[in-house]
Amino acid sequence: QVQLAESGGGLVQAGGSLRISCAASGRTLSTYGMGWFRQAPGKVRESVAAISLSGGRTYYADSVKGRFTISRDNAKNTVYLQMNSLKPEDTAVYYCAAPPSGYYSPSQYYTDSLYTYWGQGTQVTVSS
Repeated sequence: QVQLAESGGGLVQAGGSLRISCAASGRTLSTYGMGWFRQAPGKVRESVAAISLSGGRTYYADSVKGRFTISRDNAKNTVYLQMNSLKPEDTAVYYCAAPPSGYYSPSQYYTDSLYTYWGQGTQVTVSS
């Protein structure tokens, strides 16, 4: 069983940066690929980024490529999402998630049904 807790959300102006974190407890994070998702009001949850167990492979939604960076520190049992050049349309609740331990194809990481464990979310608001 893995417990995930996001932190670091807040209010930022358009063009600004924010780094959100996802701390895991209960199991070591190094055995899990990880994903970040977001959900804006009235919209479906969407994949933002994902990272493989070792951190050697990363995946991004087209809407955030070149602006967001996912990383992990397995020694700290933490995954990060660095968000630069933020836009008002990035406003959402951001969730981190972990699938069952194992290896997955890139396309699988983008699918929220893959993920078993979810954090409670952190609000990111970008003002124009």
